[in-house]
Amino acid sequence: MSATPDAFFTPLGAGHFQATAHTEGPWDPAFQHGGPPAALLARTVERESPAWPATVARMSVDILGPVPVAEVEVRSRVLRAGRSVELVEAEMDAGGRTVVTARAWRIRVSDLELPPLPDDAEPDELVDEPPPLPPAASPLAPGWGGGYLHAMEWRLAGGAWSDRGPATIWGRMRYPLVPDEDPTGLQRMMTIADSGNGVSNVLPLTGWFFINPELTVHVAAVPIGEWICLDARTRVDPRGFGLAASRLFDQTRLVGRGAQTLYVGPR
Repeated sequence: MSATPDAFFTPLGAGHFQATAHTEGPWDPAFQHGGPPAALLARTVERESPAWPATVARMSVDILGPVPVAEVEVRSRVLRAGRSVELVEAEMDAGGRTVVTARAWRIRVSDLELPPLPDDAEPDELVDEPPPLPPAASPLAPGWGGGYLHAMEWRLAGGAWSDRGPATIWGRMRYPLVPDEDPTGLQRMMTIADSGNGVSNVLPLTGWFFINPELTVHVAAVPIGEWICLDARTRVDPRGFGLAASRLFDQTRLVGRGAQTLYVGPR
């Protein structure tokens, strides 16, 4: 058996990619974790050439069905063009059907000299400093597996894998998204943002599922560096749904806020 390639996806040409074992999710090894497909669609959005220098300010991802660990095809188009703001759509197909769609708002990059802002111009949750990066990796708890979780380096800064409830964790991609490319800040953020419901789970993994059919990330700043911190909280409702909300940091500042709608039920 050949070794797993040192990337989450290997390009096959013409928008086709082979998902590797590094994309395997914790629910079923035949299906991908949501992070790698979200990151690959972020890459697709970024490569949809804008008419001017642009940065993604918000990206929403809808997971239409299980994404197999198999060959996938991605494509993109500009839905709404503009002189300063535009909307880009990207899609991922697998096995003859569309499995993930994404929409991203891109904003023209500027170099503004802003006037002094009032002390209360930003709410406290937007100016919090990131927690310190722990010095050593945190091993996964029993029951948590899959290629994706092992393809990331995790360092817990609050909470524990074996505990349920709020958690704060740093994550770093051990491998590039595709070979010979350094992932962008957006790609790194989308890779980890889909883990909010897992790290802050409030139900036992052995008896319950809490699967997100979507992910939305609002970007507060362009992430710098390899490490992204995920500070997550989950709330569930007995009617069978929930919400996982997270704050995302690089090592200097808050870089985004994420949210996941959850489908909750007994396994």
